[in-house]
Amino acid sequence: MGLNVIVGVPAHAEDDRTGTAGADLAVIAELLERAGAQQWTGPGPAEVRSTDFEMWGYSGLHAVRRLAVHLAADGRLPEPLDEGRRATDDPLLTEVYRSVPGDPPGPFDHLIHHSDCEGYYVPVDFARVIVDEKAPGGHLGSSVRLLAEVRRIAKALGLPEDIDPDSEEVVDAADAEDPDAEGWRRYGVESHDCLRLLEAAKLSVETGAAIAFS
Repeated sequence: MGLNVIVGVPAHAEDDRTGTAGADLAVIAELLERAGAQQWTGPGPAEVRSTDFEMWGYSGLHAVRRLAVHLAADGRLPEPLDEGRRATDDPLLTEVYRSVPGDPPGPFDHLIHHSDCEGYYVPVDFARVIVDEKAPGGHLGSSVRLLAEVRRIAKALGLPEDIDPDSEEVVDAADAEDPDAEGWRRYGVESHDCLRLLEAAKLSVETGAAIAFS
């Protein structure tokens, strides 16, 4: 099974294609209030259209997070993954996954500290990831912060935001996984999923709709 990032979770839906129940939305409102964050009053069911963004599997998301933890640690991108090696084998990423978001927040907390298969990002700006067992997936993130964090990674990659992730050049780079390539093409999978996350986060912020992982 692949990983889809879905934008278009109405604020007042009883149920929708993402499986969002009214109970989830009530929990989001409670968590935002307890955190002292602005309430989410996104579009209603008739005002939003769900849009899917297909990631390069779960491994692609973890590969982007691997770049983030290295940038946070020393300001540099790590070498591309060796063939057959998974991002989750990276000791630094493993260490960060075992930790909780710090205070003050780290530069990539909203990207890193979130389930890879469920949970939400809402277009509300709050600094600290909300960690609570009531939250679907255990975390509630800000798509405003997610956008800023992924833009930092794209800048480090030298990746223009206006490239289509479905374009031949991006897909070919992701398929090749060639460490001898130049620029962002050395990190083909990571670049593809950076572009996907940028698309999703921008749409969330522009429309006021939440992001769901599915």
